[in-house]
Amino acid sequence: MDHLAKLENQSVYILREARKKFKNLAMLWSIGKDSTVLAHLARKAFFGHIPFPLVHVDTTMKMNGMIDYRNRKAKEWGVELVTSTNRKALAEGMGPEKGKVVCCTALKRDPLQMILDEKGYTGIIVGIRRDEEPTRAKERYFSPRDAQMEWHMTDQPPELWDQFNTDFESGTHVRIHPLLHWTEVNIWEYIEREQIEVIDLYFAKDGKRFRSLGCWPCTNGIMSNATSPAEIIEELKRTSTPERAGRAQDQESEDAFESLRRDGYM
Repeated sequence: MDHLAKLENQSVYILREARKKFKNLAMLWSIGKDSTVLAHLARKAFFGHIPFPLVHVDTTMKMNGMIDYRNRKAKEWGVELVTSTNRKALAEGMGPEKGKVVCCTALKRDPLQMILDEKGYTGIIVGIRRDEEPTRAKERYFSPRDAQMEWHMTDQPPELWDQFNTDFESGTHVRIHPLLHWTEVNIWEYIEREQIEVIDLYFAKDGKRFRSLGCWPCTNGIMSNATSPAEIIEELKRTSTPERAGRAQDQESEDAFESLRRDGYM
């Protein structure tokens, strides 16, 4: 069994455990490479069907082509697509000029809380990886949050030898992270092997591509000539630049991203 098969097997196991343990489950889909790989894994885990809704937090500031890609793939997969947008904050003029963290809180965290309250999801599957950002390295595969979605990183259950705690008190909101053990290179290796269609913003045009996708006012591209997964893999093996270096909210202050995640951000 090669390394990708081992990664896939563990992720499929975690997805099936989540499906078994949580009655009202959903998966976050950012339209990015990680959550698209996660959707592919879910289809493998459940024999071609995704048996829970895909939730997209729509800031209305997604980059060109992302919403069309989202709608097309959701229709192709035959999945229930649930969207949430903070219309009130947008009507009041919310945007990155108010402050990147303030904007992310209002347009990403708050609408996620809104849809959780409305739908009553007890478990949310999220496509984060430990290697992507230092705060995420502190996560668990099954990570409890309080009623306000707040993450208490010093009070997380131990997970030893792949023994996962899935028994939580009633009312606990749990984030499930089947991709924690993957790396960015692994994601692209898997995309190449499985021939997964990801949005073309990841591939170079005119010497530039995007490595991490967010809202268009706060996401910068990188100089690149990589136009295929194989070329991206080779490029990643030569770079020391962090994956989220182009995401403006991460740069606003030293602990900006950690503060957002403590408060319930993905």
